[in-house]
Amino acid sequence: MCKVSGKTNLTYEEALLSEERATEKVQQFPKELVAPALQIIQYSMLSLKDLADIIATKLQDHIYVGAEMYGRKGDDMYPCKISKVFEESVGKVEYEVAWLDRNKEVMETSVINREDLRQKKPPFSRNFLKSFIRESTYRNAPWVLHGKLAQIHGISTSVPENLRGKVSFKDGLLVCKKRRKNEEEAKHERQNFKRKKVEGSAIEEGDEPAEEPIKYPIDDLLVQPDADDPVFTDRPSPLTDFNVPMECVGDLLMVWDFCSSFGRLLHLWPFSLEDFENAICHKMGNLILLVETHSALLRLLMKDNDEYSSTIRKRNRKLKITLITWTEYLCDFLDMVNSSELRGYIATIKRGHYGILDAHAKLLILRELVSHALETNTLREKLAKFVEQRQALGATIRGEALEEARKKREEKDRLKAEYDPNQVVDLESNGSASTNGNHMRQNGDIVKKRNGEIQTSRQNCASEKSESNQIDNAPKKTARKQNLEVDVPIPNGKGLSEKDPHERSRDDRKEVTGMKSKEQRKEYYEREIEKRVIRTNSLGKDRNYNRYWWFQRDGRIFVESSDSKQWGYYSSKEELYLLIGSLNCKGERERALKKQLEKFNSRICLEMEKRSRDLVQEVALEEAVLRRSSRVRAPPKKNPANAFLEYVNKWKED
Repeated sequence: MCKVSGKTNLTYEEALLSEERATEKVQQFPKELVAPALQIIQYSMLSLKDLADIIATKLQDHIYVGAEMYGRKGDDMYPCKISKVFEESVGKVEYEVAWLDRNKEVMETSVINREDLRQKKPPFSRNFLKSFIRESTYRNAPWVLHGKLAQIHGISTSVPENLRGKVSFKDGLLVCKKRRKNEEEAKHERQNFKRKKVEGSAIEEGDEPAEEPIKYPIDDLLVQPDADDPVFTDRPSPLTDFNVPMECVGDLLMVWDFCSSFGRLLHLWPFSLEDFENAICHKMGNLILLVETHSALLRLLMKDNDEYSSTIRKRNRKLKITLITWTEYLCDFLDMVNSSELRGYIATIKRGHYGILDAHAKLLILRELVSHALETNTLREKLAKFVEQRQALGATIRGEALEEARKKREEKDRLKAEYDPNQVVDLESNGSASTNGNHMRQNGDIVKKRNGEIQTSRQNCASEKSESNQIDNAPKKTARKQNLEVDVPIPNGKGLSEKDPHERSRDDRKEVTGMKSKEQRKEYYEREIEKRVIRTNSLGKDRNYNRYWWFQRDGRIFVESSDSKQWGYYSSKEELYLLIGSLNCKGERERALKKQLEKFNSRICLEMEKRSRDLVQEVALEEAVLRRSSRVRAPPKKNPANAFLEYVNKWKED
């Protein structure tokens, strides 16, 4: 439990973090109001809720420098901020206020009276005041301030008369005296303990009976096995057969995801995670894949990093990075970075032995390059543009949803008007020329258009042939969209006419087509939003705070331990289903993780199937090479496992 905010159901680490944040927030309490608030708190016998309400009510009339209020300017009220207080005489106070715009920027200043200032809402929330009270006191009933705090603000520590004889001080702290009780009183109190309140005690807000059922979801570590739990599957152990050291997997994923997400901006043709991992571990020479990756990042810094570009100019470097000179530009960057560890690799790179660096060194260099690339204006402008485009797409999705909801409401109202006999008769009696305006005329038109299906008493004299013709000409939108089979009674006892089965099947096909187009539009918008990458978020966490990551360009789900030191992955649909089946929805974290896994389930499965096919093809090619006879002169097919050796940057700048 957090001692400052009063939050419960927290782990020890979460409680410490909550107390730290709540304490920082309490420190923002205006200094001018601390003493009056502490004066109200000292030796109060009120409950926490009532005490917070009393403080909020009494402090609402205090106006201090820095308070944000509403002031009268002309005939309207506008937001303002108190900048100065002028006490000209007793009972006459004026305030200099700074008028604020929507962004809370100061537009102008003026002097107004107290009558022209208003508080539209309490300056402090109840929860904030509760945290302030808990932080300022060491006990309740009565609430007693910390000795140093009371001394600093000049608050008296003398016990009031109404508490004298009931409390005493022990080791500098106030304690309540326990009066002696005879045996009968003690027995009586034990029998009525649940109904009787002990004198001097206060029921803290939020206390609940122990018998009350648990409301799920709760913190995962608090979830206990229950008889009504479903049968959970055993969670599979993730694979850990990475080529790079375990402590480098996080950097490997981060650098690869950045290059894949911003490949167009970097002019870097995308490559798979396996190719990147194999290239990092390769020791023979300088691979084109790594050369192009370094060069793309260095070109971005050269264009948009003042410090690096000035370093290049001082050393008279050309503005074109080639396959031969790229190590020189890399060494200039490492020399610019204030890191002794990175500078230690310069000598090896200058001798032309970049390839012999270990995976840790290569990924450390690339991580530093990515870190500097993220600070460039080019990338920031790109991200800002993506944010605007994502917001526009979101607005379009919401607009279509509102339009769809509006159409459904109109359809519902129309069907209700059609199938309500009283309403139909009323509409016909009123006619389409109602003086009320277009609304009644439109309803009248609807009934007229639908007269092939709902016949009034004036239409019952029509022949069966004319009825059939009217059905054929009726609109396609009927109650079938709501899957209703309704016989609507009308004054003469007749119901809806039967539609031809062929016509119903055509309408059903059109309805399915419309649904498909709606789903296609939704998928299209989701794809467009995902193309505009802002950052890659994890799918969620499990009970033990392990994070789960899925990258769209790789058919695996990566598992990161809570301390980020251990990594693993799942690569098959069977493992995915076992993982989903092992999650307990009673826990907050596993509930959210399961929701995300189910949301992306189909797409993850597609990527996993693609990865499985590639692995099967790779194994088949390797076996074909082994079986190939030395007498066959036909050139062998390229092995996908060596694709990283043949990488070509098709987006390279000229």
